[in-house]
Amino acid sequence: MNDSSWGAPPQAGQAGQAGPQAGHAGYWGATARGPVQGAAPAGPAYDAPEAQHTRPMPIVPDVPAYGGDQDDDRGAARLSGPLFHTRPPQARPHDTPQARPFEAASQNPEPMPDAPPPAPQPQKKSAGRDLGAAIGVGVGLGVVIVASLFVVKAVFVGVVAVAVVVGLWELTKRLDERKGIKAPLVPLALGGAAMVVAGYVRGAEGAWVAMALTALAVLVWRFTEPPEGYLRDVTAGVFAAFYVPFLATFVAMMLTADDGPWRVLTFLLLTVVSDTGAYAVGWRFGKHKLAPRISPGKTREGLLGAVSFAMVAGALCMEFLIDDGTWWQGLLLGLAVAASATLGDLGESMIKRDLGIKDMGTLLPGHGGIMDRLDSLLPTAPVVWLLLVLFVGSG
Repeated sequence: MNDSSWGAPPQAGQAGQAGPQAGHAGYWGATARGPVQGAAPAGPAYDAPEAQHTRPMPIVPDVPAYGGDQDDDRGAARLSGPLFHTRPPQARPHDTPQARPFEAASQNPEPMPDAPPPAPQPQKKSAGRDLGAAIGVGVGLGVVIVASLFVVKAVFVGVVAVAVVVGLWELTKRLDERKGIKAPLVPLALGGAAMVVAGYVRGAEGAWVAMALTALAVLVWRFTEPPEGYLRDVTAGVFAAFYVPFLATFVAMMLTADDGPWRVLTFLLLTVVSDTGAYAVGWRFGKHKLAPRISPGKTREGLLGAVSFAMVAGALCMEFLIDDGTWWQGLLLGLAVAASATLGDLGESMIKRDLGIKDMGTLLPGHGGIMDRLDSLLPTAPVVWLLLVLFVGSG
């Protein structure tokens, strides 16, 4: 800005002039260059020449009218009299926040820094399911299985056949919904139920024959549909026949022994204990992922828990439930069950990830579908059947 805007003294010969320059100088008051020269009325004690040097400065109050410092222009303007030319605030050339830094700061205070966010509270681990419903359904299924197992063996075979048919229905339905794969359900359901019965009546030979006939029925049944996708559909059908009913026939084959119900009970107990040990230890101590791309919830610590729990349970079962069984055989049996149950669970998780689903069904509250309960049982059945035959025979 030029000097005249900040109260520069007029040139010689202009001391007595009154006008905008004088008023402007009076408006800004005295500056460091000397007293302000303006047109002040002469009184009896002063003449005009002396008024240039003896005119008193305007009195500025100690506390500015608007909260600024002693140089606040508006404070001076409020006390101006006939010696000063006042202007409305909007007409002042320098009435800006830049010219009044202290007042601008007082009218627009800087916001206080935000308080640091509260520390996140640790969240409790969750099982991800309705635990109460899961326990209730599990107990109910256990009662049905144990009652049918020790009352009439044929009833238990029927329970297995029904579980196989429902599992096949869930699997084929998800394949159709998510991938458009139309595995024929009718031959699979009929052949699956026949496979379980054949395994109980005729043993391994009957199971293999029923499996072959079921695969052939799948190939022929698919003839009724257009040829597009034939290989895909029949391949999925043969896979489903092997995965669900054929593996389940080993449970029926265990039942044919003299101590068959105890063998089946040992198989069920070891699988459940393995799953429970994996869940309990993994939930409490799990830190290292076992297979994060397949099942992020499974940990190495959980696997150790499954092995430990299953080995202890296997030693007890072989010692007290199986005829001619010993505790060390139970240790090996428990180790094998933990491995097969974990692999079966991972295999089911792989299928569900490929299909993009969380559960195979919703039939069992807290559990999902039947296939979500058979995932670890199905691959474990042939392992237990084989080891029991090796340890104590097939009788």
